[in-house]
Amino acid sequence: MKVDVLLGLQWGDEGKGKVVDVLTPGYDVIARFQGGPNAGHTLEFEGQKYVLRSIPSGIFQGDKLNIIGNGVVLDPALFKAEAEALEASGHSLKERLHISKKAHLILPTHRLLDAAYEAAKGDAKVGTTGKGIGPTYTDKVSRNGIRVGDILHGFERKYAVAKARHEQILKSLNYEYDLTEQEKAWMEGIEYLKQFSLVDSEHEINNFLREEKSVLCEGAQGTMLDIDFGSYPFVTSSNTVCAGACTGLGVAPNRIGEVYGIFKAYCTRVGAGPFPTELFDETGDKMCTLGHEFGSVTGRKRRCGWIDLVALKYSVMVNGVTKLIMMKSDVLDTFQTIKACVAYRLNGEEIDYFPYDIEENLEPVYAELPGWMTDMTKMKSEDEFPEEFNAYLTFLEEQLGVEIKIVSVGPDREQTIERYTE
Repeated sequence: MKVDVLLGLQWGDEGKGKVVDVLTPGYDVIARFQGGPNAGHTLEFEGQKYVLRSIPSGIFQGDKLNIIGNGVVLDPALFKAEAEALEASGHSLKERLHISKKAHLILPTHRLLDAAYEAAKGDAKVGTTGKGIGPTYTDKVSRNGIRVGDILHGFERKYAVAKARHEQILKSLNYEYDLTEQEKAWMEGIEYLKQFSLVDSEHEINNFLREEKSVLCEGAQGTMLDIDFGSYPFVTSSNTVCAGACTGLGVAPNRIGEVYGIFKAYCTRVGAGPFPTELFDETGDKMCTLGHEFGSVTGRKRRCGWIDLVALKYSVMVNGVTKLIMMKSDVLDTFQTIKACVAYRLNGEEIDYFPYDIEENLEPVYAELPGWMTDMTKMKSEDEFPEEFNAYLTFLEEQLGVEIKIVSVGPDREQTIERYTE
């Protein structure tokens, strides 16, 4: 048995949570493999809206097992608040959620360090969510981290050592803070975590595969935010690409099956960093308004622009995408002309590959297609798609070399159409 992987192909916010929720009935296990509470996965169904930050998006469908893998960084206080809110709405977790002992903990001082580092950068800020993600992964790589399993083994000593080291750094940065309330909530979160099954998730997942159980690996953020392959340094601190599922769950590369690549019919980005197709006009504002483009965790307005096929082809390549899923098609319902970036112009030369550095003077080269000017939100099958929309899908498939198997025409799980193209 192989695991399937689902991940974002742009700068995050592609709609991964909704698709995981839709696909969950076809799997026995959903496993989150990287990222932390900086990633908000929004799901809507039965008139309710949920935002998940650390908990896998398969938690709503049936009694499927959900796993928080070793590649995830976990804030106990935020996890407790998220889990209790779900339980209050009728979604019991304790029997259906397992947490890897090897997942690293976000400490209260990690959040302070995140804010202090950003403040010290001045105009060169990366635009982090301030959740302590970067400092936590830094401690992980430098072998100074605290893991979930440590709360069962010598926790007080390990926490005191880490806290003292962080406070020394904060002092050197002249950063003033009061840790009292944050630390109190965090310690309550630690006690709450102990109520869950803390597991060696790499053994558990591989045992499931030997038992022929199906596993869907859920990624966070997007490929263009990958620490190695994204628009560095304006990236997240983990590997958001398909390979991250191997290291974030303990799955061998030859165990990877289908790779679902999710993208929007246009493009968005939150925070600082290059964005070749960004629009600064009424068109960009219209996309933002129609797409409700505000961060589910931070509430920040997302930058909007036309779809970037140069970057998408790059993402398809590094992930080995086998199936594409297009989200928010309905946002473009009222645009008379749809543009798609098919190349970049750099210093007078046209290039069709994603370069080492997306420089400020890089210009997108666009292809133009007619819009469909049709409300797609009530459509139930691809037979209802207008001719112009089918032409857009065909164009994208020819450019990307992979079939678009699922199309989303609205935020609700019911507004999801599977295509039966040959």
